[in-house]
Amino acid sequence: MQDVRAELAEALDEAEWDWLIPHVQRDVVIVVAQIIDLLDVGVAIATDNTSSVQHWIGEQLIAKPSHAQMQVWNGDRTKKFNALIVPPYILVQEI
Repeated sequence: MQDVRAELAEALDEAEWDWLIPHVQRDVVIVVAQIIDLLDVGVAIATDNTSSVQHWIGEQLIAKPSHAQMQVWNGDRTKKFNALIVPPYILVQEI
């Protein structure tokens, strides 16, 4: 698991909302709450840790972007996010 975490840490980057829109339209963007570590979520998804993922979904700590969030972000297309690609998903966390 340490190798997966190290690999994902190297892939962690910033993305602007404008760059993410096509991926939102493909329904592959997942918003991660700021109170949990983006890398922890990435590792859980990459290693099929369904119990952690289901817990975060149940607690609404990870979710697809809401209509309200997208409206706000559409008002600032340069809004920045930390982003992590864990195929088939793109995990994002507001900066």
